[in-house]
Amino acid sequence: MNFSGHRFNFMSIGFWTLLAIVCVVILYPLREKLRFGIDLVGGTYITLEVQTDKAVEAELAEKMLMLPDKLKKAHKPLPLTKEVKDETLVLTFDNTQALQDVASNLTLSEPQLKQTVEGTTLKLRFEDKFAKKIKEEAVRRDIEVLHSRLNKLNVEETPIAKQGEKNIVVELPGIDDPQKAKAMIGKMAKLEFKLVERESGSKEDLLYEIEGEELPPDKEIVHGKEGGYFLLSKYTDITGKLLKEAKAGLGGHTGAEPVVKFQFNEIGAEKFYELTRKNFGKRLAIVLDGEVLLAPTIQQALKGSGEITGMGSADACKELSILLKSGSFAAPVTFEEERQIGPSLGSDLIHKGLMSCLIGLLLLLVFSVFYYRLSGVLSFIALVYNLLLILVGMYWLGATLTLPGIAGLVLTVGMAIDCSILIYEHIREELAAGVSVKTAVNNGFSEAMVVIIDSNITHVLTALILYKFGTGPIKGFAVTLLLGTIATLITGLTFLRSMFNFILETFDIKKLSI
Repeated sequence: MNFSGHRFNFMSIGFWTLLAIVCVVILYPLREKLRFGIDLVGGTYITLEVQTDKAVEAELAEKMLMLPDKLKKAHKPLPLTKEVKDETLVLTFDNTQALQDVASNLTLSEPQLKQTVEGTTLKLRFEDKFAKKIKEEAVRRDIEVLHSRLNKLNVEETPIAKQGEKNIVVELPGIDDPQKAKAMIGKMAKLEFKLVERESGSKEDLLYEIEGEELPPDKEIVHGKEGGYFLLSKYTDITGKLLKEAKAGLGGHTGAEPVVKFQFNEIGAEKFYELTRKNFGKRLAIVLDGEVLLAPTIQQALKGSGEITGMGSADACKELSILLKSGSFAAPVTFEEERQIGPSLGSDLIHKGLMSCLIGLLLLLVFSVFYYRLSGVLSFIALVYNLLLILVGMYWLGATLTLPGIAGLVLTVGMAIDCSILIYEHIREELAAGVSVKTAVNNGFSEAMVVIIDSNITHVLTALILYKFGTGPIKGFAVTLLLGTIATLITGLTFLRSMFNFILETFDIKKLSI
């Protein structure tokens, strides 16, 4: 081979050496660069149950709010009362003829609603398939909200997975303050804007003022954060879903008070403007998760923005802004189970997992040197480089190393040595046929390439399937398997070949130790 070819191979080794140095720098110290799973560093498992029936009721409530306008446009009578209860929208009328007129109209406009008539009461429920779809979407939406909230808490890539029909499992590995995360997880973060109808110091006084022992079905009494009770409408169409932005800042009467500034989207801004324009002088309650934060008097028509005061501290404002930006749950969640894993157990698992890798590497070194002599040393160096590339790949992807992930590393070690064995056996066959060392090496790599690529494609497909359909630990195993397969192709077909070419050309070897 000419001088230019020699220079090319020398530069190839220089490239791999430089790449190895960069990888080591990136991964030092390893513990700070890689994220570890809960089974390695300890943490908390939290199982949540999604109250999916509330999602169905929320969907029915939205239809109930739109019902008056729809019936007015169709010139149909309005119900005397309306409420949502037990996944059912209940409408009462003053006579059966009015009920039949509305029922006929809803049969055409809302075919997904099943109707039941009891006297002058019309009950509406979603078809089973439609209700099931709403419940599934509620669980999916809650998982999205959890991802958003926990990422803003600097708990990136927190494993969150659906379990069964309505449970969600959240893993919090290595979290210093799990109670804070739980507080964020458990909040519905449902923001509502409602007109205040009455206010009093107790529920009893409010009931006395409205001259009844029971509330009308479309009203509710809500406690105020600063004390007192408020009589409000149970339903509203101006909620946090219509927010475009929410951020912590300074404002209030002094201009230096911690507040949460919010802005509605186009639809919300129009509704908010109409509400404030038509109710000048009335009080508007800002309700968060069933508690009135404040109830200012409407002094002018507001054009889609405002601020929430009285939060107490800048941290509280920041937390509320995170909750509002991440959105409210489609359905509330309850804590069903909480399990903790201590860091000592995780350290023991890390030690055992890494020891298994080291023992496996040592045994492969012994096998390689015994069976392939000096060429076996080269394959072992390629194997170490393989592991280095896997760890860098995990760091670059932001993957989390779990115990099954370490098992994937051990499996990758075994698969990687297979690559070297295929190449070496082909080289041996070429040498036995009497060809030169350089030709044998080149032919050995070329002939083994097709077999190696073919076998590793199946590994890639398997890893992709496991990652797509697996959850938690299965995904961790799939990531290391996928990265290990790619690293095996790189080190076996390029790095190992570069080492052989460099040694053969530099030392002009006539007989190969293999």
